[in-house]
Amino acid sequence: MRSVDPIPGNPWPHEMTITVEDSPSALLELLWIRGAHGLDFDSEDFPPLLADPPAAANGSGPSASVRAGWERAWSRLWRAAAQHAGQDQDPVQFERLHQTANGSPERLQILQELFGPSWRDEFGDAAFDDPSFRGWSERGSDKHMSSMSRPLAESPEHRDLDALIRAWRNGLTRVVTIPCRGEFSRKITDNALLVTDATRADSSAYQRALDSFD
Repeated sequence: MRSVDPIPGNPWPHEMTITVEDSPSALLELLWIRGAHGLDFDSEDFPPLLADPPAAANGSGPSASVRAGWERAWSRLWRAAAQHAGQDQDPVQFERLHQTANGSPERLQILQELFGPSWRDEFGDAAFDDPSFRGWSERGSDKHMSSMSRPLAESPEHRDLDALIRAWRNGLTRVVTIPCRGEFSRKITDNALLVTDATRADSSAYQRALDSFD
């Protein structure tokens, strides 16, 4: 996650701060589940397939009835996790977390509020103990770390500043990115926009996405 702030001599509005969440763990895990297990959805609300397709998960996969249940759960969890990813974090929650005892119900509640809904909450960790997930996650982590070396002044937000300002004036404070194919964007909360990495990397596509935020 990076917050993009003003830099000296730049026309960036002094009061504008945009947070870019470029590693939303719950969404990434859901995208891997969909890809590695071949879950099928016919909805324009969901993003395209992953740009780096994972290998099929080990084993024979879920039965037809289990798969149907997984697909229903995935749809619900995706919407809930995307909405949570679009929320600005309250620093008071971290202070409350440090004031609660390990293993207490209060601590569990705060952790759930901080990290939001996930596949693990309903189905446990077993699905992610898989070579496909480990390999895909490592490739994604390496790519993410290499992108962190680029100066903020060279970010897509500075590149497409005029469109970003227009979106900010319409309430945008947060951009959530996912590593899926092609151009795709959705408003996920009153203050947040979900885009693919490909959309954010392409100036014309990113400007279209930002201009759609109203």
